[in-house]
Amino acid sequence: MVDAPAVQADTFPKLLARNAARFRGRTAFRHKDLGIWQSWTWDQVHDIVRAMAVGLHRHGVRRGDAIAIVGGNRPLLYWSIMAAQMLRAVPVPVYADAVADELAFVLAHTEARFAVAEDQEQVDKILSVAERLPKLERMVYDEPRGLRDYDHQRLHAIATMIEEGRAALADNATARWLDDEIASGQGSDPSIILYTSGTTGTSKGVVLAAKGCIDAAADTVGFDRLDENDVVLAYLPLAWVGDHYLNYAQGMVSGFCMACPETPDTAQQDLQEIGPTFYFAPPRVFEQMLTRVWIRIEDAGAIKRHMFHYFIGVARRHGEAILTGRPVPLHGRFLYALGRVLLYEPLKNVLGFSNIRTAYTAGEAIGPDLFAFYRSLGMNLKQLYGQTEAFLYVTCQPDGEIRSDTVGPAAPNVALRIADNGEVQFKSPGMFVGYFKDEAKTAEALTPDGFVKTGDAGFIDSATGHLKIVDRAKDVGRLNDGTLFAPKYIENKLKFFPDIREAVAFGDGRGFVTVMLNIDLVAVGDWAERHNIAYASYQELAGHPQVYERLGRHVAAVNGALAEEPAMAGAQIRRFLILHKELDADDGELTRTQKVRRSFIAERYAPLLTALYDGSTAADISTEVSFEDGRKGMLSARVAIAEAEVVGAVTRDEEKAA
Repeated sequence: MVDAPAVQADTFPKLLARNAARFRGRTAFRHKDLGIWQSWTWDQVHDIVRAMAVGLHRHGVRRGDAIAIVGGNRPLLYWSIMAAQMLRAVPVPVYADAVADELAFVLAHTEARFAVAEDQEQVDKILSVAERLPKLERMVYDEPRGLRDYDHQRLHAIATMIEEGRAALADNATARWLDDEIASGQGSDPSIILYTSGTTGTSKGVVLAAKGCIDAAADTVGFDRLDENDVVLAYLPLAWVGDHYLNYAQGMVSGFCMACPETPDTAQQDLQEIGPTFYFAPPRVFEQMLTRVWIRIEDAGAIKRHMFHYFIGVARRHGEAILTGRPVPLHGRFLYALGRVLLYEPLKNVLGFSNIRTAYTAGEAIGPDLFAFYRSLGMNLKQLYGQTEAFLYVTCQPDGEIRSDTVGPAAPNVALRIADNGEVQFKSPGMFVGYFKDEAKTAEALTPDGFVKTGDAGFIDSATGHLKIVDRAKDVGRLNDGTLFAPKYIENKLKFFPDIREAVAFGDGRGFVTVMLNIDLVAVGDWAERHNIAYASYQELAGHPQVYERLGRHVAAVNGALAEEPAMAGAQIRRFLILHKELDADDGELTRTQKVRRSFIAERYAPLLTALYDGSTAADISTEVSFEDGRKGMLSARVAIAEAEVVGAVTRDEEKAA
């Protein structure tokens, strides 16, 4: 194993000063603005952050203050985090797409006195809940467009604040004061508060200490041999632990370059232009990319389609062996080399993967076929398992030990164990200090000997030593006959199909398993167009009989796979429906990290859930929906319910007859 780099600095401001000296002149940040990539070197970033810190201090920021950071992946927002840490204040990132109520909860809970907002949209959201934020004193913003006529008594431009700081730093006394403030920073200082996704209820503020964050990042920087020559695309949500670890912390430790996309909508195009060497994406991103590839292939000519499928077959037979250095017959090497010229490298270039040396996926299970597809192209895609409370990494796959059905052994310097009840537990260098203002929840999350309870059920494979995650421990249940019911396991199998964007399974304490499905509008829409199926909306397409028939075949295929597993054969899907709307975080159905809130959905769609179990063939539902401009509306529909093909088991009619 590669040793972690020697890192003496125990706070991020000290790391920034080290990088400014060590990597002077080397690019630290890039950002695409108005179609043009702009760059900043480490020494330039260091100077800007120092000026910003002084500017914030002149406006009242003091040690221990919470500073909300609201917006997307922009250099100035990352630098705001650094500036807050210089002052020993505590940055609190908030999801850019959080609705006003979610934003108000975080700012009120942390008693934030200051907020850094990306643009007018974020400023407006904060102003709309200002009466619920009595502690909030000032806001600063990055993008000035649309804000000229606002009341600027408590609203300031970051650019102006930086200029004020630069002028103040011309005084040697101010510069010495800032140097002393940075030097006084301690590794035990709260470095950041990151809020959990809230899958099971209200989000909790996870307090992380500076030295723990740096030590954890140093371990994985060494593990994956990251250095100042690497480049990442910083497109993950700023408030998510994955971004703060994979991009911010690892970037500060290794000195690599963070490239910020122009907008979330241009991230795919920006990925192609940047060509990162280190990359992370959840399985749904890889699924969406592959869906777009399949759509383009289906629309291509017969010769191109044949060539694509032929060389993908070659890659599946030989790609993994070539990637890991295992023996491959000479003719196999020749065909694979030809495939690289004609297909694999051009395809990776289109996807933006040409320069990737290491890539990770996590967050939920990834389909074996999907995982094998990318690896067969020569992409070193691996899996990790982590949590906010761990400061991300709990396990990760070493090069040469890659399996689609595991998440790897314990990460460097992480202690991992399985409790008697099957729960995964860990200790890690970056593990959290506690939940903000919630000692009871903190105590509940820890064992008497200091291990963190993950809430996930899993086991360590005896043959490989790798961890396998089964499901959330609280979600694993039993059918009435005692059959094991693991909803996420079933849902992930369904989501392996490009047509199915989301799935929610039910069955605990019931007689059989049912599921609610969301279609992928792009994939199913393309299929509908090629089969001359007319539709005017998502709701109309989702309810089309031929769409039900198509998804019914997918459900039958999943049942076939479940039938081959003795423990899960009795948990085959008996009935399903296709929801009339997409599950949406703005409606509370998903978390901001796109995880299903199963109990909320069961309550919200109670009439449909009842109909799935009482034998109804359809049910009426009216659902409140949130529009992008904040308005609310009602969406009504009659949702059909279909019987699923069950493999090797009696049907429901046969059960009734018996």
